[in-house]
Amino acid sequence: MSPTPDTTPLLELRGLSSAEAERRLATDGPNELATAKPRNLLQQAWAVVRQPMILLLLIAGTVNFALAEPLDGAILMSFVVVVITISIYQEHKTENALSALRDLSSPRALVVRDGRQLRIPGREVVRGDVIVLVEGDRVPADAALAEAANLSVDESALTGESVPVRKTRVDGPPDAATMGPPGGDATPWVYSGTLVVKGRAIALAKGTGSNTELGRIGTALRTIEEGPTPLQREIDRLVRVIAVLGVLAAVAVAVIYGLTRGVWLEGVLAGIATAMAMLPEEFPVVLTVFLALGAWRMSQRHVLTRRPPVIETLGSATVVCVDKTGTLTMNRMTVREFTVGGRTHVVEPGAPLPEEFHEVAEYAVLASPVDPFDPMDTAFTALGGRALAGTEHLHPGWELVREYPLSEQLLALAHVWRSPDGADYVVAAKGAPEAIADLCHFDADAMASLRRQVDAATSAGLRVLGVARATFAGGEALPPGQHDFDFEFVGLAGLHDPVRAGVGEAVAELARAGVRTVMITGDYPGTALAIAREIGLDSAGGVITGPELAELGDEELARRIRTVSVFARMVPDQKLRLVRALQADDEVVGMTGDGVNDAPALRAADIGIAMGARGTDVARESAALVITDDDFASIAGGIRQGRGIFDNLRKAMAYIIAVHVPIVGMSLIPVFVVEWPLVLLPALIAFIELIIDPACSIVFEAEQADPDIMEQSPRGLGEPLFGARVLTIAVVQGLSALAAVLAVYLWAVFDGRPDEVVRSVTFATLVIGNLALILVNRSWRLPIWRTFRERRNRTLKWILLGATGLLAALLLVPAFRDAFGLGPLEPLDWVVAMIAGFAGVAWFEVAKAVAARRAG
Repeated sequence: MSPTPDTTPLLELRGLSSAEAERRLATDGPNELATAKPRNLLQQAWAVVRQPMILLLLIAGTVNFALAEPLDGAILMSFVVVVITISIYQEHKTENALSALRDLSSPRALVVRDGRQLRIPGREVVRGDVIVLVEGDRVPADAALAEAANLSVDESALTGESVPVRKTRVDGPPDAATMGPPGGDATPWVYSGTLVVKGRAIALAKGTGSNTELGRIGTALRTIEEGPTPLQREIDRLVRVIAVLGVLAAVAVAVIYGLTRGVWLEGVLAGIATAMAMLPEEFPVVLTVFLALGAWRMSQRHVLTRRPPVIETLGSATVVCVDKTGTLTMNRMTVREFTVGGRTHVVEPGAPLPEEFHEVAEYAVLASPVDPFDPMDTAFTALGGRALAGTEHLHPGWELVREYPLSEQLLALAHVWRSPDGADYVVAAKGAPEAIADLCHFDADAMASLRRQVDAATSAGLRVLGVARATFAGGEALPPGQHDFDFEFVGLAGLHDPVRAGVGEAVAELARAGVRTVMITGDYPGTALAIAREIGLDSAGGVITGPELAELGDEELARRIRTVSVFARMVPDQKLRLVRALQADDEVVGMTGDGVNDAPALRAADIGIAMGARGTDVARESAALVITDDDFASIAGGIRQGRGIFDNLRKAMAYIIAVHVPIVGMSLIPVFVVEWPLVLLPALIAFIELIIDPACSIVFEAEQADPDIMEQSPRGLGEPLFGARVLTIAVVQGLSALAAVLAVYLWAVFDGRPDEVVRSVTFATLVIGNLALILVNRSWRLPIWRTFRERRNRTLKWILLGATGLLAALLLVPAFRDAFGLGPLEPLDWVVAMIAGFAGVAWFEVAKAVAARRAG
């Protein structure tokens, strides 16, 4: 491929000298994104260990080792190692966003130095380099165009526009030109990381590295800091409070026991048992397990989770900001309709094209390259291959004699063809409708009719091109310009970027769930509104364009953003501003996207959601979630799962609080009466934990989401996990279970049973009450019998069977009884324990039945 136009004045120059290029490289630095000095493994691990949840795990593990419980201690310590490993891995993954930007911004480049063309690494391009660009090249630096021949550049990564934009040379000396913003047609600037899809050019590098548009996006990425999610902060606070209370209670128990009974060693053991009863080491374990397994389950539905803590935020989303190109649409142009002689035909996939529209398709194909690269040319070629196959309107044997490119004066191009057996030339032209009308010499009436047809098509979001034909005598020299042909108008072609299947249904489902969809795009307002109407997006508030937004103050933007759901002609900084404006209005914002231009907004949003199949590496590495199938409907499924995970997490946390109330109560109450035996020795508490830990982290995690969960409003931004209702239910469940266990304890004490028997029957009641709490908390809406019938949970039976089997072995095998300080039970004791254990939480089943009757 020849990289150079036939005549290029700049090539008469020598370009930079090698010595000058080296000096500028040393002064400005490489043409890549600068990075901060990475933290070493020790620094990364220390940042994780300082988190309150991890400190609690370390303390709980140390206590277990101190109590000669190495198995429990090792398990807890292993969680610490796992959490540290995952956190370090995630930090490395987020840093890959900058690496992806560096790779994208540093392709190989063809430059002129010392009067010779050289192919050099993109990182070595410097200011002032003369760059040669041809079709298929990645632009290595921001540059001003000195020469351009039929040049089109795909800037969708920076602007979101699905169609390449045309470029022209700069007026005046390129070294004096000032770079303008990306986007727009017929501009004289090209930008680092964009792609040349047609033509060739000579450009002068104006900015490299961090001084490019791409580099400024990278800088914005580095300035956005990620904090803990609301759930993490809430659990951190709760853990701190309970940890302090646990330590104070442990000291108080040890002192009271020592003073009243005079046995300080047993007092210390009682204090340790109290601390173990109160320290909720299950909280960090449950949060870690729920998020890890939740991420795995979401991956089965095409949603990859790069930062698991964001899962709980996903269920709280109130706004999803959608990038149109490549997210709502396919980012692939297709021919939507043809208009010939005032009649319009909508092109349906797979449907035959009527004969009267064959000619307009034929000449649109002839006006496109044989091996197209431009999306619109590709669309025409694909349609011709399908709709014109087997007809005389396809011409694979024809020879392309000459091309007349687009120009600033005439926004149309023409191809001159010669058939193998033809004496005359066939000329096919396509371009802007007004340019084609000019070539065909339309009068006022024809021009007015054409405008009506074009307006009708553009209002539907179509990009419209005119198509014309001409013939020319083969024996004559081809004229210098297109105006010298006698063109005849053939018709109009309307192209669009089709909406992805299922997008409309997903938008409707999100609306029912109380989640608002906002479109943020770099495309034109008319196209954006047409797409909005097609997918059922609220467009009553109209559209705000980028230039309009730039004129809005923060207060006016905050007011308008509540009613406007379509934002067009947005640049990256404005997308970021919109996300932050929504967040300032107490919205929980999800941002979807697939281009480099989306990266800052993806990082700043509460939930960054990248399209994985077509998305850039920068978008994927900047997002918290990646939709692997590029299906917007997967976002609705992700929100459903996020809500289900949070709902199950809340029930698991409530169960933990409820089950700890009777454990703490039975650890404390016997301490204050000298004659009463202690019930929960440290070993017995550790045994109960063997039931609690898998129950809260496995059973509730595996619980199916409520079918009505998407009919509920999103959880409020400030609504805590442990709201008044949740805490009330959990504490009342715990107190009622404690009352039942205490009643059995007092019955056994006043009946004169031996201390070991009192401990056995009380412990059995506590374990059975624990299992009852699991069953009633599987659903706060359905009774127990319906949860067994309507909800599948394969882990539940193993927990029930395992807990029952362990309890029976502990109380029936003499060696186990002696090791745990327990005594044998009579059949009556078993009956009392069973009845009391379930009676303690029976009120909640009654409450669910009453609530269901009121709702019905």
